[in-house]
Amino acid sequence: MNEGPTIFVIFGVTGDLSQRKLLPALFSLFSHNLLPKKFKIVGFSRRGWTDDDLRNFVRESLESKKVVGSPDQTESFLAHMEYANGIFDDAQAYVNLKQRLDRIDAEFGQCSNKLLYLAVAPAFYEIIFEHLKTSGLNIPCGGELGWTRVLVEKPFGNDTKTAEKLESLLTQIFQEAQIFRIDHYLAKETVQNILTFRFSNSMFEPIWNAATIEKVHIQVFEKNRVEDRGDFYDGVGALRDVGQNHLLQMLALIAMDRPKSMHGDDVRKKRAEILKKVSFSKYSKRILEQAVRAQYQGFLQEKGVAVGSQTETYFKLPAFIANKRWKNVPFVLESGKALRESKAEISVYFKRLDCAEQNVVRFRIQPNEGIEIVFWVKKPGFEKEHQQKVLAFSFDETKLEHQVPDAYERVLFDCVRGDPTLFASTDEVKYSWKFITPILEKWKGLPLTSYLPGSI
Repeated sequence: MNEGPTIFVIFGVTGDLSQRKLLPALFSLFSHNLLPKKFKIVGFSRRGWTDDDLRNFVRESLESKKVVGSPDQTESFLAHMEYANGIFDDAQAYVNLKQRLDRIDAEFGQCSNKLLYLAVAPAFYEIIFEHLKTSGLNIPCGGELGWTRVLVEKPFGNDTKTAEKLESLLTQIFQEAQIFRIDHYLAKETVQNILTFRFSNSMFEPIWNAATIEKVHIQVFEKNRVEDRGDFYDGVGALRDVGQNHLLQMLALIAMDRPKSMHGDDVRKKRAEILKKVSFSKYSKRILEQAVRAQYQGFLQEKGVAVGSQTETYFKLPAFIANKRWKNVPFVLESGKALRESKAEISVYFKRLDCAEQNVVRFRIQPNEGIEIVFWVKKPGFEKEHQQKVLAFSFDETKLEHQVPDAYERVLFDCVRGDPTLFASTDEVKYSWKFITPILEKWKGLPLTSYLPGSI
């Protein structure tokens, strides 16, 4: 961990993401002594608040989320918080923010690290990037102990064109080493363990290819409806919201070749190489013939959803990797809202041998994080019957012995220490959109079916 004084600036500090994820994550890191000794959290939002107003808001947020901490610990954490009032399109607000950060540096007695977290809707990215540049907030104040880094949430763009425009703007303002594009699924413990499972166990990697694997099924299911996010979700849809990022990143981890090392740049390079080979043009007919898009009944009545909306809340489609290792192996991507259960898992199905049974390796990302291996044995008795057995490992078993960090705790921790492994690179974003955008362009030509909530 970089021990230099650090300022966390949260743009959109009063928003849902900040309340549900960022503030609890920062408090947890603080309570486990995983933040730098000297730090400040500056919340930026349009409300005309004082520092005390923000502290009261954060205290109530932590209490509502039942974040554990003693009263003294909570008050000590809140003492590190300040509030900066401003509207995202007001240039002067960023000048004022810069002056505030300079004042905090003077209090620290040295140049501090700056971590700029955009916990805002993607529609605000462009204007915030522009004002960060004109105010000089993008410029590190110097040396190894004075870096500036920006964290950007998904979705990064709406298609290839908009993503390239944002990327061009972002890379004009920040160096690649300063940019941390968040896909919080990469920070989940089971997802991180995919590479360890594959490359540290010699029994699996030699058979991890098209010769022995029949298909890979990647699922992210949500039981909840869109609830109060209808206006946002209606302009995005399930494929953009989850397919372009979470599902393709998990595909890359399952399919990538062994990296030169487990350092961040080497891992990201191998993920990008696989995403570059995920081809729509070569397999377009098979993809579109098998693709399913659907909308749950009642979506049109959700607040903020346009009349007659054709936005999908569920999809299922195959992806194919145009290389020898994965020739013709379907990676089935499936996700949706208002489904029967909430879960995220990756199932690797091996080809059947002479018998009908099938081996499966399953990575359970949520709930009950863990890894399962399905295998078959002879059933005791005179008959030659087979029965299924499961060899399983659960992260729940380790939580009493080891701290298993929340995904956002890991995101913030790794950004502070400058580890890019769990963040998407420029190439990964580019190749993901290159695959998804042609599907989006053909999307409207596919039938939009409906389903009852809980029926899938």
